[in-house]
Amino acid sequence: MRYPVNLLSLLVVFCFCTLSSRSQKKITANDYVMALKKVTDVMLNDVASPVAASRYYAYATLAAYETLSCYDQSLFPSMEGTLNGFPPIKINKDLLKGTDKDLAMILAIFKAGKKLLPSGFLMDAHVDSLRNRYGKSDATKLVFSNTATIVDEIVNQVIVYARADGFVQLNNLSRYTPMQGDAYWKPTAPVFISAIEPQWKTLRTFFIDSTKSFIPDQPAAYDTAMGSRFYKLMVDVYTAQNNATDEQKEIANFWDCNPFAVQQIGHVEFGLKKISPGGHWMGITGIACIKAKYSLYKTAVAHLLLGATLADAFIVCWDEKYRSNRVRPETAIQKILDPRWSPFLQTPPFPEYVSGHSVASNAASVILTSVFGSGFTYKDDTELEFGLPVRKFSSFEQAAAEASISRFYGGIHFMDAIEAGREQGIKVANLAVQEFGKFFQLLNQ
Repeated sequence: MRYPVNLLSLLVVFCFCTLSSRSQKKITANDYVMALKKVTDVMLNDVASPVAASRYYAYATLAAYETLSCYDQSLFPSMEGTLNGFPPIKINKDLLKGTDKDLAMILAIFKAGKKLLPSGFLMDAHVDSLRNRYGKSDATKLVFSNTATIVDEIVNQVIVYARADGFVQLNNLSRYTPMQGDAYWKPTAPVFISAIEPQWKTLRTFFIDSTKSFIPDQPAAYDTAMGSRFYKLMVDVYTAQNNATDEQKEIANFWDCNPFAVQQIGHVEFGLKKISPGGHWMGITGIACIKAKYSLYKTAVAHLLLGATLADAFIVCWDEKYRSNRVRPETAIQKILDPRWSPFLQTPPFPEYVSGHSVASNAASVILTSVFGSGFTYKDDTELEFGLPVRKFSSFEQAAAEASISRFYGGIHFMDAIEAGREQGIKVANLAVQEFGKFFQLLNQ
């Protein structure tokens, strides 16, 4: 039978698409979530600090989103003009022909992770796995190759932007020396790690103008008098720790997220694998996107909004930590109340005020509530791989409140640091909702 030319062309296209679909599985939101999880795994390997992790997530999610924007800027506008100093991504649009948009977004995460992370070379294995999954025919090999080429161009431009944020200059800034006096932070047992990233406040922010707009009320002044506010805060931690219930200890463990935790057995010390607070909330975002049956594109938008917000929230938080420089409960309680006392959780290596968990968790709660709505129920299995059980939450607000109070249950924060951190995180996120308004609207399309 003879077919008209135009019909024959359609048959050829149909056959190609059929063969291609047999050699590869459609890329979905789950692939995005899993790709970002691979980045998290490398951060675990590198023992990325909470602030460094937030930066990596922000740029990795930005790379994925800007890749999407290059394919369809009318539907997904670039972050140019919204993020501080972010330039337009310049590419030859002709190079988009013969490429795969969905594949490009996943490759962008892997390739950004490779360039950002100290052990980024570990991303190569995931790129290879994706290449193998994408098919072995000449046609699909060409699509993969073309897509990888355009992704390299986009990611390289995002990395240029990232390297101008002041991060690479941190090692050249003045070293931190703990302040003299009992009121100020000192390194704590078991390994007495030096202060982490004291100059983080110098980094370029993503959307806030200045950290000065987010300075919280001053913490309770150090005062050993029994009737003082500080003394009461200290006794509250001591009493709560000594009388903690099993449920409170479980909550403290679940939200610990301390990449610097070390276990000591005899004379041997070894690090415990734990994700950062930002990593935990990125995991929650992935859980929510899958439950809400978000498309790959909406999943990319949601993660970017959280990533940029957490990055600025940590800059604001670290600015205050090294401004107030307040002593940790462990140090104060051992000196004033009980020299043998130790907190349930290991004290992180940076000043106490404000609580980073409170800042990050409440900022994340505002963003995710704006995305998914109030009363969004979910099961958080983020910590399952670390031997911790799944916890159920009726809202992001509930989770943030639990994450915040976990630091009190764990004996590593005074209550005023938790409350001030909550307010600071909400304030940063509220500004993000305002600044990223048109990007939140993309999720309603």
